[in-house]
Amino acid sequence: MEQVLAKAAAIKLLILDVDGVLTDGKLFFDQQGNEYKSFHAQDGHGIKLLRRTGVEVAVISGRSSPIVSLRMSALGISHLYQGHEDKRAAFMDVLAKLSLNPDQVAYVGDDVLDLPILSRVGLAIAVHDAVETVKNHVHWQTRRCGGQGAVREVCDLIMQAQGHYGAMIDAYLA
Repeated sequence: MEQVLAKAAAIKLLILDVDGVLTDGKLFFDQQGNEYKSFHAQDGHGIKLLRRTGVEVAVISGRSSPIVSLRMSALGISHLYQGHEDKRAAFMDVLAKLSLNPDQVAYVGDDVLDLPILSRVGLAIAVHDAVETVKNHVHWQTRRCGGQGAVREVCDLIMQAQGHYGAMIDAYLA
């Protein structure tokens, strides 16, 4: 765990997948083809807290969804890449925009589409219910499943490693 905390201390950018990470991976459609997704409120609040510490957050998804655009806008995430089954180009674009190197990035994934980025970042993370192949290629795994607070665990880990977590809690207790 000490090595994971050392890697988390260097993070300037957290990149998240959507389906299976920010959601539980289930896809709901009505008869008209409208899509529905469920996001965990604790994940959203964790993202907001992490952003307040100066860590940027980006989302790269293999699918495109107006619902994801709405949710990311509500969370203040401007680095949103949708419809990128090959996520490498989006990864390189956000690195260039933010003038970062891969060691300063944490990525959270759940499936093999995430491996090209997981294999390049400073802190590779799988949600608890990720496929086994992904779990075998990461530095750390969350206790919670995707869409069930896993992203909050990651945000808290980074804030703790960077010494910001206690101040965040103290602000709520004041």
